[in-house]
Amino acid sequence: MDARTDLPGLDLDRFSTWLRDRVPAMGSALSGTLIAGGKSNLTYAVSDGRTRWIVRRPPLGHVLATAHDMAREYRVMAALRPTDVPVPTTHALCQDDTVLGAPFYVMEHVEGTPYRTAAELRALGPERTRAISTDLVDTLAVLHAVDPAAIGLADFGRPEGFLERQVRRWKKQLDASHSRELPLADELHARLAADVPTESAVGIVHGDYRLDNVLTDRDDRLAAVIDWEMATLGDPLTDLALMLLYGRLAADRSSGATVADASTAPGFLSESEIIERYTARSDRDMSRFGFYLGLAAFKLAAILEGIHYRHLHGQTVGKGFDTVGAVIDPLLEAGLTALKEYR
Repeated sequence: MDARTDLPGLDLDRFSTWLRDRVPAMGSALSGTLIAGGKSNLTYAVSDGRTRWIVRRPPLGHVLATAHDMAREYRVMAALRPTDVPVPTTHALCQDDTVLGAPFYVMEHVEGTPYRTAAELRALGPERTRAISTDLVDTLAVLHAVDPAAIGLADFGRPEGFLERQVRRWKKQLDASHSRELPLADELHARLAADVPTESAVGIVHGDYRLDNVLTDRDDRLAAVIDWEMATLGDPLTDLALMLLYGRLAADRSSGATVADASTAPGFLSESEIIERYTARSDRDMSRFGFYLGLAAFKLAAILEGIHYRHLHGQTVGKGFDTVGAVIDPLLEAGLTALKEYR
């Protein structure tokens, strides 16, 4: 670990004082490194030379809703800890802004790799890759089988009308980023809104489940599901659909989308194999799964159009942001095509 003592957003002196009250055996000096930053929540690895912890806090300058995010991330992982869903052990939540300027929480450091690229998996070989992708699907099914009420999460979200609200939410998001006419978006939204299926049983929705949001250990077992900032209660089939949509984008080089391409590695379960394995471990009705794929495409199109809008207005700079606008129409076309599936 490339340790530092001057970390943006993490005052180690203040944090050390706070942590020592909760971990009396902590060493005399802490150092750490920022391991994930940007517009999402910031993640740090901190160590006293003997023990390592993970600290999560909102992005710099971001207030209000992110305070809620920290409590939600902490709460869902703490609740899931006694279940068969692998999550890090949570140690403490701090909602006192005077410590770090924002709420944060501390959890255990879990050894593992968040595989993102096909190259990383190709180095492991197809057999190991198949085992990893199989465990990814099995863990998702295990998560979706958890009864939220049984682990104290009955009030973690508003599951009634979840799919209808998702359609409205992402339409609102798209309208807020309006900079050009997107007739395919209007068509996809109209079709989604007009034919919302009966929701499957309420479950815990991770919100962004994919291979690079889990940690895989040296034995190719899923050691921990991470990045719970979008978790809620609702229809869990939205998790499966978004994961598969990412896979479709990675496989379609003509779309121009820049996404993690781990799912294209030799040995990774195919889409049909993923659906077959998930279905075998779940009693959820997959007959309207085309709707969920269409919704996933609409959601991602809204997110990417927002990035495109901010880039046009000089509010976002970064690799690939100048070409993201070209991905929207192919993505919306994919969503319209998906609506015809699984009928």
